Amino acid sequence: MLRRLRDRRVDGTFFLPYVYLRKDREMENGTGQREGAHPVARQLRKPRRRGVVRSMILYPSAVLFGLSGWPGDAASQSLRGGSGAMEAQNRRARQYDYSFMRDAAHVRHLVNLNLLVPLRGNGDYRLDDEVSFAYARPEVRTFIERLSRQYRSACGEQLVVTSLTRPLTHQPRNSSDLSVHPTGMAVDLRRSNKRACRRWIEDVLLHLEGIGTVEATYERRPPHYHIAVYTREYAQYVASLQAAERVAAEADDVMGARTEARARGAAPETVVRYRVRSGDTLWGIARAYGTTVSVLKSANNLGSSRIYTGQMLEVPVSSR
Repeated sequence: MLRRLRDRRVDGTFFLPYVYLRKDREMENGTGQREGAHPVARQLRKPRRRGVVRSMILYPSAVLFGLSGWPGDAASQSLRGGSGAMEAQNRRARQYDYSFMRDAAHVRHLVNLNLLVPLRGNGDYRLDDEVSFAYARPEVRTFIERLSRQYRSACGEQLVVTSLTRPLTHQPRNSSDLSVHPTGMAVDLRRSNKRACRRWIEDVLLHLEGIGTVEATYERRPPHYHIAVYTREYAQYVASLQAAERVAAEADDVMGARTEARARGAAPETVVRYRVRSGDTLWGIARAYGTTVSVLKSANNLGSSRIYTGQMLEVPVSSR
């Protein structure tokens, strides 16, 4: 229950004591966990917009939207962003009841509650020196890990994270009053110098935006992609993918046993390089070449069954 408030900031949040919560209640966030009865900055009215970063799309619409097999209505999607996109992100954060973190102490508090998780980088992505708080919501970390693994497989380079959680005290001067970086649900990714890599990641971001799991914007100063991850929707999306992969794996076990039985005593395998076409699935490719999904995933170091148009796969086949 809200008790009192004061010291309203121009960005629509509040200095300490923020909005005070009763100590005998806890505030639940969008993950179903409780963030504790700590001071939480809340927006009680629509704030004035100041310094919204204007965004530009990198490619002409004919290039971005002329994609065969594109899910959803691609013509309605873009990476332009703007005030409408910022308002949508901010509205979603408030629907999740996320805290707008004020300072480093507030960040540490949510880390201690396991509502923010650390990101340390790996072979697929790295954190830029500009990242001052290497923490994010758990679903954001999942998003980065999945995207970067696929990005490196497709482009051969690491994804670079330039910003994650930023409390209000660390927001840049030109940041929007509606920014969701203080909630931990946003990530900024550096724009690649390679045209093919830019095309790949923009296709993926447009797809994820089209199915309602992220809101993505290309910003040019400096050139980067700002992505607000809609954590509930993205978690449901990943769960559905994993469920489909489990079903495919179960079917693959049956076919795998048959394939291995036929392969006993066969001549050494050869490798065929196959370029993924629109509509292809690992299951379909495996059936066409008489192999299994697990063999294809192992041969191509794939962490999931998701593949993309234009991706090159190595397909082991019997030379007999």
